[in-house]
Amino acid sequence: MSCKVIAITNQKGGVGKTTTSINLSDALARMDKKVLLIDLDPQASASLSLAMTRYDGKNIFDVLTSDTSILDVIEQPQHSKVQMVVSNIALSTLEIKTIDNPEREFLLDQKLQEVKPYYDYIILDCPPSLGIITINSLYAADSCLIPVQCQFLAIDGLTQLLNTIKIVQKKKKFNNKNIYIEGILLTMLDKRVVASWEVVNEIKECFGEKVFKTIINSNVKAQIAPRYGKPVIAFASRSPASKQYKELAKELVKNNG
Repeated sequence: MSCKVIAITNQKGGVGKTTTSINLSDALARMDKKVLLIDLDPQASASLSLAMTRYDGKNIFDVLTSDTSILDVIEQPQHSKVQMVVSNIALSTLEIKTIDNPEREFLLDQKLQEVKPYYDYIILDCPPSLGIITINSLYAADSCLIPVQCQFLAIDGLTQLLNTIKIVQKKKKFNNKNIYIEGILLTMLDKRVVASWEVVNEIKECFGEKVFKTIINSNVKAQIAPRYGKPVIAFASRSPASKQYKELAKELVKNNG
């Protein structure tokens, strides 16, 4: 298969973007897929969660603002077969650094071209905003996966993102490219709370087949695993979260079969 670039995005924070990025990437790698995870959040939570240093050497900021090749900044986490490009706080200055660049929305897309032949999937962990970093991710991506927390106001938070995706879709078509919604992933479901199930049903009613069948429940193991620099499958292989991320990876591969 050719390389597929998936942006994991939602401008709302705390919905499980980074947790999804790490554990989906790891689960895909365990299916013998070649996966590159790119941390595009200035807070560098994905980097930290896989025990990667955020301060030594070059990172995604250098790639986007200089002639540094992305091939030169790829690293290997200790506890996963995923390969990774780390981030750090310097990335928060990208908006200012690129303000005079008319091509600034396409920086990531241009940089990814040389690395695509080596991977089945490139996963982009986006920041919780709709700024220049997320816009770069959407222009570089073939599709976007949207984690949505099973809580009140979840649907309301989707509206702005979907409008942004429509704008990107129109602009990408001029370049004979397209972006579509890979799927909406329901996360942090508390099975005991009736209101959570109401959100699940409401989102399924609104988005139908765009909603992944796999639902990620609230799970302590998935929350603890980053402290040890491990994806949840490496940290607690028999936990419900491990099973759910494996199911999500299988569902995604099947959808792209």
